[in-house]
Amino acid sequence: MTEEKAVTVFRNYLRIKTVHPAPAYDEVVEFLKNLAQEVGIQCSAVEVHPGRVVVVMTIPGSDPSLPSIMLNSHTDVVPVFEDQWVCDPFEAKKMENGDIYARGTQDMKSVGIQIRCRKFALSDLLVRQFLQSSSPFFVYIEAIRKLKKENRANFLRTVHITWMPDEEIGGKLGMAKFVQHEEFKKLNVGFALDEGLANPAEAFTVFNGERSGWWVQVKCPGKPGHGSRFIEDNAAEKVRRVINSFLSFRDEQEKKLKTKGCLRLGDVTTVNLTVLKGGVDGSLNVVPSEMFLGFDIRISLTEKLEDIEAMMKNWMKEAGEDVTCEISDYNSTPGVTSTDQSSPWWSTFSSVFEKLNIKIEIEIFPAATDIRYLREIGIPALGFSPMNKTPILLHDHNEFLNEKVFLKGVDVYCELIPALANVPRK
Repeated sequence: MTEEKAVTVFRNYLRIKTVHPAPAYDEVVEFLKNLAQEVGIQCSAVEVHPGRVVVVMTIPGSDPSLPSIMLNSHTDVVPVFEDQWVCDPFEAKKMENGDIYARGTQDMKSVGIQIRCRKFALSDLLVRQFLQSSSPFFVYIEAIRKLKKENRANFLRTVHITWMPDEEIGGKLGMAKFVQHEEFKKLNVGFALDEGLANPAEAFTVFNGERSGWWVQVKCPGKPGHGSRFIEDNAAEKVRRVINSFLSFRDEQEKKLKTKGCLRLGDVTTVNLTVLKGGVDGSLNVVPSEMFLGFDIRISLTEKLEDIEAMMKNWMKEAGEDVTCEISDYNSTPGVTSTDQSSPWWSTFSSVFEKLNIKIEIEIFPAATDIRYLREIGIPALGFSPMNKTPILLHDHNEFLNEKVFLKGVDVYCELIPALANVPRK
């Protein structure tokens, strides 16, 4: 049986190993350039750092003096646990029932096939394993392609579709560099859309802000010695006190989330122990002279960052002598985009869903995305992926998106993009 061309393109894209720590960025940039050419969209590439290229696709508006619309996404994917997969994660293997397994079908690459799905008639074989992508880039492209076909892509404002590297590792050499680049300034961005999350219920979820993400490294020095003795002031005792402090606070926040029904994950602060290192290699009988801890903390917008920092410093003192902590990735509060009807962006965005009779729920994004770099420089931006009736399986195994939900997302963007791109001058 001949495979649908759209499926072939999708699987070829999945085989591009844009996985950290060594993403095949050159290969994916070439893929995107060819894709833009096929759809008939202007395309350029901006190297913001050696080996880090931002792809920009542009649909010119009739009034280029107006601030433009930016539809953002990213090209990289997270590493895999190969023992959890039924096949090679980068083989893009298709099962007899049409399930396609590969890293990227869940986070970013799955929607890639949507550029062709309407043109080549999406096969039922794709339904089960089409991902739950957190990046709607190709939905943007398919919507633009459909609008062009229907002669509805004549916008007042210019629309830029951007694709960033390194989002999965913080965006320091991607979006963070791009927003400072002269080529970004030329885009004259007035409003942006970026990734969101699925909603298991009927509504769509819209994110107008993000928690502040901190990566905290703790060093616990102590007296070394032989494993047969009771050594006072050892590193492990200090580690235990540090862990107790952090995880007790974690318990408080988790209880708060579970007991107050009106709260969502983005409304509380999460703390997770992610690194625990120490010891002398091959010597289980040696008490080490130092041990290290790493914590991932996502701070809610209701907390004052200086209060959290002061609390952690107090925990270090309580843990013992010379215990120190360093915030290796200190993200300040990235700002919140207005959802007041006086905002032309929000009033336009929300009116589209009123027209479609679709309920939307406003939340604070629980993790971090490239969108924070836009909000930090004053650009209003919303996180939105048109996925409802779908479980939240971010970075998990065997994520999926139902075909009907997928196609509905394309139709939503066919209404949303023209509405935003035609917001009149104030």
